[in-house]
Amino acid sequence: MREHKKVLSALVVDDDATIRDSSRQVLERLGFAVDEAITGEDALILAKQFAYPLALLDLKMPGIGGMETLRQMKAMNPDTAVVVITGYPTIETAVEAIRLGASDFIMKPFTPDGLRVVVEKAMREKRLERENEFLNAKLSEVEEDDRYAIIGESPEIRAVLDLVRKVAPTESTVLITGESGTGKELIARAIHRQSARAKKPFVVVDCGTLVGSLFESELFGHVKGAFTGASSTTHGRFELADGGTIFFDEISNIGLETQAKLLRVIQEREFTRVGSNQVIRVDTRIIAATNSDLQRAVSLGTFREDLYYRLCVVPITLPPLRQRKTDIPLLCYHFLRKYARKRKKNVTRIDDDVLKIFCSYDWPGNVRELENAIERAVILANSDSITKKDILKYAYIAPQPPTAPEHPDIKSEAPVDEQRILTLREMEVEHIRRVLKQANGNKGFAAKQLGIDRKTLWRKIKKYSINE
Repeated sequence: MREHKKVLSALVVDDDATIRDSSRQVLERLGFAVDEAITGEDALILAKQFAYPLALLDLKMPGIGGMETLRQMKAMNPDTAVVVITGYPTIETAVEAIRLGASDFIMKPFTPDGLRVVVEKAMREKRLERENEFLNAKLSEVEEDDRYAIIGESPEIRAVLDLVRKVAPTESTVLITGESGTGKELIARAIHRQSARAKKPFVVVDCGTLVGSLFESELFGHVKGAFTGASSTTHGRFELADGGTIFFDEISNIGLETQAKLLRVIQEREFTRVGSNQVIRVDTRIIAATNSDLQRAVSLGTFREDLYYRLCVVPITLPPLRQRKTDIPLLCYHFLRKYARKRKKNVTRIDDDVLKIFCSYDWPGNVRELENAIERAVILANSDSITKKDILKYAYIAPQPPTAPEHPDIKSEAPVDEQRILTLREMEVEHIRRVLKQANGNKGFAAKQLGIDRKTLWRKIKKYSINE
């Protein structure tokens, strides 16, 4: 369908020459180029050729009636604002016309001013409707981008994103490695969203939460009666991801028996449900991620070498946050906007001395830990800015214990709550101690609060000899 040769065009459909002529004069004064049709059939021929922004349509015409003309016209171009002309208005007629997409009514006989008011109202409402659709689409786009945003301008993250752009259009299996909290799932989603599979499912498999036969059931599904509690046949993650992408998070956690079955699926693109002999074929792209050294796991015999090479067709290594500190201010403000909006708080700035502290810290929990820190700071903030005082509340800076004066007769003038800047190691140790204490020694909960996984927390407790 083509746009009309003039910017603003209108179609007047009426078998009454007087109505057509008077309508044309009003519309031309409003800036429209006007086409005329005597019958519904003529109107539909014109509507197939041109996408009219406006149509005036009489309901009583020879041949195809006005209601049927309205229905077909709106089906061809839903954006046309149709004003119905009628000499015999009834409630039933009005309801039916509105249901079919009419914008407004005007009764015969009508004055030029009356028609002008109705036309301007219809066009104004149609313009607002288009603007709202555009804004809603942009808002959805922003929210979607915000949810899966990969923030950073450093050379390290640019190199990763360049690799994502190159591998996304292919069907290659990708292995994403990096420390906990570096954004491995975000990279996997970016690959999926930039691929030809973007409109198909992206299915996540958390390999750290499922073990043994339960894991196989999750992956491949099971038939009714396959095991105790299998009351019905279920689809596995591979079936759910058919046509799309399946993402194995922390794949190093799966056992050797399941690794063998996963290898077969990667090679053959087929599997059987637990308790069944029926072969099911799938078309699924595989992306895996781990914070472990899979090559070392291969040498220790805990991870199959053939599976490793099947997964590591295209390796992507994510840098830890300490290796791309120039991105920290960008990330801080990204999370500030996110959580200020989410928590409904008017916090818009971060003090420079806070950014300096954040940029000097090594962030063992990486971006996830930084995000948690900004969320807490937004919650604790008492003004429109995150200040040093706000971050003191969660132990980036801890109070210095009072020292005895050199001479017993001379009283120290320093207040007992005087504060000193801790070293990065001291800050980290103190913070872990406090979180463990708040969690009553529950390491799983403490790890979640710190933005790291349980294994990383165990390593730090051992490394720093932290007494719980």
